[in-house]
Amino acid sequence: MQNENTERIPVTRYFSLAVEWFEVAALSISTALLAVLLIANVIARTFFQAIYFAEELSEFLVIFTTFVGISYAARKARHIRMGAFLDSMPPKVEKIFLYVISSINALVMFLMTYYSWTYMINAKTMNQTTQALRMPYWITLIIVPIGFFSAGVQYVRTVIKNIQEEDVWQSPEQQSEYEDEIGGY
Repeated sequence: MQNENTERIPVTRYFSLAVEWFEVAALSISTALLAVLLIANVIARTFFQAIYFAEELSEFLVIFTTFVGISYAARKARHIRMGAFLDSMPPKVEKIFLYVISSINALVMFLMTYYSWTYMINAKTMNQTTQALRMPYWITLIIVPIGFFSAGVQYVRTVIKNIQEEDVWQSPEQQSEYEDEIGGY
């Protein structure tokens, strides 16, 4: 039996927290691994012999970080935006612009999901492998459609959040910082 003082947290919130945890952990670990790999390769090249798979692995880590980061940036409103332009608008106009911008971004992300998925499947059917590690190339591309799709979902969530809430939201987790008073803090 549930205590009356405890609130029920919706399943979608648990899912959102799990996705955020994965993104932060993945971005942190992949960035740290990339730094360690590149430093180790410089040291190895200086004193011994270069690590033969360092270039391929660093390429994969950059791709991984980029496409996990797309979704994270969309969810936290850390993507490139016209901040000064939007912040100078009245809230209702800003909200309309955010509907349009988020809808177009979602559409573009879903189109990129389709095209990156097609590219990945083509790489799989051609049996391409990486040169140094000899692993299937398509495995390194799996994160690309996943990242685009996740970013598209975040933009759809932004549209939904702006429909549900009276306030203006730049992303599902970032409210607009618009001030009603000029120079007011």
